[in-house]
Amino acid sequence: MELNKKGLKERQQWLDKGYHLSDYDREEVAASTRKKPLWIHFGAGNIFRAFQANIVEKLLNEKILDRGLIVAEGFDYEIIEKMNRPHDDYSILVTLKADGTVEKSVIGSVVESCILDSDNEEEFTRLKEIFSNPSLQMATFTITEKGYSLVDGSGKLLDSVERDFKMGPEAPSSYIGKIASLLYTRYRNTERGIAMVSMDNCSHNGDKLYEAIHTFAKKWAENGMAAPGFEYYVKNKNCVSFPWTMIDKITPRPDASVEKILNDDGIEGLDPIITSKNTYVAPFVNAEECEYLVVEDAFPNGRPELEKGGVMFSDRETVDKVEKMKVCTCLNPLHTALAVFGCLLGYKKISEEMKDEQLRKLVEKIGYDEGLPVVVDPKVIDPKEFIDTVIHVRFVNPFMPDTPQRIATDTSQKLAIRFGETIKKYMASDTLNVDDLTLIPLVFAGWIRYLMGVNDQGESFERSPDPLLETLTPITSKLSLGMEDDVEDIVGDLLHNEAIFGVDLYQAGLADKVVGYLKEMCAGTGAVRAVLIKYTR
Repeated sequence: MELNKKGLKERQQWLDKGYHLSDYDREEVAASTRKKPLWIHFGAGNIFRAFQANIVEKLLNEKILDRGLIVAEGFDYEIIEKMNRPHDDYSILVTLKADGTVEKSVIGSVVESCILDSDNEEEFTRLKEIFSNPSLQMATFTITEKGYSLVDGSGKLLDSVERDFKMGPEAPSSYIGKIASLLYTRYRNTERGIAMVSMDNCSHNGDKLYEAIHTFAKKWAENGMAAPGFEYYVKNKNCVSFPWTMIDKITPRPDASVEKILNDDGIEGLDPIITSKNTYVAPFVNAEECEYLVVEDAFPNGRPELEKGGVMFSDRETVDKVEKMKVCTCLNPLHTALAVFGCLLGYKKISEEMKDEQLRKLVEKIGYDEGLPVVVDPKVIDPKEFIDTVIHVRFVNPFMPDTPQRIATDTSQKLAIRFGETIKKYMASDTLNVDDLTLIPLVFAGWIRYLMGVNDQGESFERSPDPLLETLTPITSKLSLGMEDDVEDIVGDLLHNEAIFGVDLYQAGLADKVVGYLKEMCAGTGAVRAVLIKYTR
């Protein structure tokens, strides 16, 4: 069994092994898509293959859509060269369910793959053809939040961006420069609009994409490298829209246990590859069953009926409420709590942590007791049901190879939004009392304890990457197990840091709690566990 056009002609073999196969004529869909494309997506990673591509697969099977997806990769060309094209753009989606079963589907909705390389005339010309076609309704993106940035970590303009500003849209080298160039091609060749839709997991993602592209349009107009009307075109929502979205689906890197299932079925050529840019990619993607995609309904050239595939369309205000519900209270804070304490207690899987009575109580209390009272109900998703699903379906899923170590990455950048916003609402409330917050400050203390790089057994462990590690570890290195005094002297300045915690913890009235918890957790080996037992009763 081979994952390509030739191999899939042996249809019965795949069906006998329990695979869901396409019910549409893929060659006909590919021809229609090439002639009148509807949707191009930038970012050929796991979330795209597990989510957006699967939505289109379902709609093609149900005859709701007659055209498929075009995917373009602009960061790591080897994904297309070594994975998509050798498999004729097919992939396998393995859905890992909380009840211990797996669902296996061959996804054929991606009918063309492109490389976003302006130095490759054939590839870039094809992308210009797609963007010039009046039928194109939407370009979507999963390129990570940093993909929209035009500056480096110090705030300095990227060299490629600075060059593109000066040289214009003909042969840009930066990622957003290439996107802006394609949009300029559309501006010059058709009067039809387009929706530029970021589906990355970041706040107000549409604004980030707009700001990046508009900066190019403005600079090119100022430098005489593009028609003055291009900037107006980008700014005019009737021509180009930049909807906000909220996306939520866990798609960890391809897992060896899933690869074994597929190998045992007799599928050949499944070996993952690690590209020269250190991207880990395989012909299959494993993902959880739960998924949420809420999109601001702003599409100047129309859109496919994606609501029939589970996409929730709403206004911008609703998208914002859903995102805040997820990021500030109902999911991300619980993930961070498990990440911090999971690392301290030596866990390697989130699902294993959920079998731990204290850790389970920790996230239940943070979600239901401390977070839920400040949630604004977005109506399209019920907040309590969302937390119920997180705790009883998503986190407990034994097949999800998600680790606290992965989630602990960049924690210093996450605490302000994941917990600070809740604290602010308590401080501003007439009915809620910030003194009632017990476990959110415990997570802060746990994170500082984590930064010591010593687990609850007194053994050293490797801290996950974080841009502030070099700044924070000289502080936390002064802490030690058995320390009873001087804790506040060591961490006091840190607790004033609003950029990290979202508030000055002294002004919020929570610093004493954080210091007290930290002292208890520094008492010696086993102290972290003792603190969890004490405060999650």
